[in-house]
Amino acid sequence: MPEEGLNWLSRSALMTYEEMLKLCTLLVSMGITKIRITGGEPFVRKDIMRLLTSLSTLKGVEELTITTNGVLTAPLIPDLKKIGITAINLSLDTLNETRFMNITGRDEFKNVMATLDECLKHGIKVKINAVVMENKNIEDIIPLVELAKYEPVSVRFIEEMPFNGDGHLYTGLAWDYVKILKEIEKKYPTIKKIPDPAYSTSYNYQIPDFKGDIGIIAAYSRTFCGTCNRLRITPIGELKTCLYDGGQLNIKDLMRAGKDDIEIKEIIVNQLNNRAKDGWEAEQLRAKNVGIHESMATIGG
Repeated sequence: MPEEGLNWLSRSALMTYEEMLKLCTLLVSMGITKIRITGGEPFVRKDIMRLLTSLSTLKGVEELTITTNGVLTAPLIPDLKKIGITAINLSLDTLNETRFMNITGRDEFKNVMATLDECLKHGIKVKINAVVMENKNIEDIIPLVELAKYEPVSVRFIEEMPFNGDGHLYTGLAWDYVKILKEIEKKYPTIKKIPDPAYSTSYNYQIPDFKGDIGIIAAYSRTFCGTCNRLRITPIGELKTCLYDGGQLNIKDLMRAGKDDIEIKEIIVNQLNNRAKDGWEAEQLRAKNVGIHESMATIGG
């Protein structure tokens, strides 16, 4: 989230609870088995707990998870556990309170750490997502790795991507996945590669005697594009088959225009059949080739 905030959309521009539930039901009928509600912080939206509860009872959903920055999540962990949330991705770029304030522009470090503690306390699987940024949090790489020494967490380091918003310069990738791994190997030369799950976006590693594991996501290098099977729906209803594309169609608009389920399914399948071959092509095909300007806060984690 940019420190100065965003240009907030009107409520009518966003998908309603009913539209989100209808869309998820439609996608599950097409074969989707895993749904992730993403942030920033999903719980700034007051009806998200209601949506999560509804999704947890949807036949065909095998896994329902959340990506959050952890600011408002801690008090809700018992309720999330109760409805069947078994895994949470927690955005955490540093374990230093001062650097956290410098990176995020917000004094929320204690709330984020409380979310981590509550997840561990209630047995919810945690993946920690840390974006590696030159001159901002390089000194946090090893402390973050060591979170996995005593706790059963997956610590995942993510290459920085150019989603910094208008007026916020992206200076290029200084730390790619190879360099991140080499930095970890300096302290832990016994780190070893372990098998990656099907369709994984991360290269996964284990350090002997660690309770958790380590992952590295080549988000800018885009080495995993050939096996990526993810769809993303933005809050305004745009379908994105890749973070780097410009939004292929607006499903919310289709629903509000009165398209029935069969028509919407056909349109979605057509878009999937014509998706870019990888993230590089998706970026090149953006409208008028104007490049990337939006903030990740408008897309979702």
